[in-house]
Amino acid sequence: MTVTLPLSSQSEIAADVAVDLSRARQPQYGRYLDELEPGQVFEHPRGFTFTASNMLDFARTYMQSNPLYLNTPYARAHGFADLLASPQMVFNVTLSLGVQNDSEKAIANLGYYQVQFLKPVYPGDTLRSFTKVLERKDRGPDKPGITRIRTVAINQDDAVVLQYERKIFVGWRGDRLPTTPAPEVSTAFPGEASPVLQLPLQEAPGTAGLTGPNTYFDDFAPGDIIVHANGRSITEEHMALTYMVGNSHPLHFDREFSSSLSGKMSGEPIVYGGLVFAWLDGLASRDVSEHAVWELGFTEGYHTQPAFAGDTIGALSRVLAVEDVSDAPGYGVVTMQLIGVKNIRAAAALETYGEDLFIKEDSKRAIGKDKITDKIFEIERRLLIKRRPR
Repeated sequence: MTVTLPLSSQSEIAADVAVDLSRARQPQYGRYLDELEPGQVFEHPRGFTFTASNMLDFARTYMQSNPLYLNTPYARAHGFADLLASPQMVFNVTLSLGVQNDSEKAIANLGYYQVQFLKPVYPGDTLRSFTKVLERKDRGPDKPGITRIRTVAINQDDAVVLQYERKIFVGWRGDRLPTTPAPEVSTAFPGEASPVLQLPLQEAPGTAGLTGPNTYFDDFAPGDIIVHANGRSITEEHMALTYMVGNSHPLHFDREFSSSLSGKMSGEPIVYGGLVFAWLDGLASRDVSEHAVWELGFTEGYHTQPAFAGDTIGALSRVLAVEDVSDAPGYGVVTMQLIGVKNIRAAAALETYGEDLFIKEDSKRAIGKDKITDKIFEIERRLLIKRRPR
């Protein structure tokens, strides 16, 4: 159908239309605790088309060193159809697409669990995101509660690309304005109960010079601690970067909103935690994931302290386990712990706090230890990494 609409000069009419204050409305997005019902499903708006340009911009902004996300011939030489979107970009876009429906009223994100990357994302792919409410924990009518949700991203072919769970801390609506109803869901909630990863991997002779010599699977052993040399100072750039991945929570870019809050969340906009995670991943990448061919996933991820513009963050990794892959002798799986700190060098944090740096913050009270205020993030991740060529 073609719409034909003749255009004429536009007349000014605002002064001739009476102002009726009774017709003012204030649309609200996200959901309060009492608006999140177990079993409820949201189909998130807009979607996101990946391009080589925004994929490369993301990889460079977050300091990725893995050539799969930077070098198209390298990615193709390893069996992929094209340049790969970094897992951090896929994760951040998927989470952010859901904020308008599931967490724009959240007080805090409490954790990431069982994050699984199932399909490559290439230039031209478009992701859509869905969320299902799994559980709601009510702590009383005057206290915020905890909601557990499951989010799934699918591509333009309806193939599941990413799935994960997270917990959000959110208050009751009380006498505040109700939120805008979500549209009806147009399809069944997607997801894979027993996912199987299939990668088109192949040997890539002639690419060894594009990566360092000491980040193959063979170079990691349980117990290794890698202190990543560089830090990353965060500026007010974070506000624009938040919306570049589509996150609409005003806590991250609206100073009037953030200043109106009470407690430690009050004041300057808080850096969206997904960006902090992406920078920490990038700071670690040249030391641990340069030869990774796939991020299998991560779990038990917690932002233990907020970050603000002006903070400098640093990263450490600890190897937890290494595993052979029976039907892929050229690769192995490495499980690592990624730790983030702020306003202290990573080496100084290790010297100051020692093994306490690697203990989950929420576990410390039970064992009589103090939480570390310099520590901002903790997560466990699993990587599929190439073995050193023979």
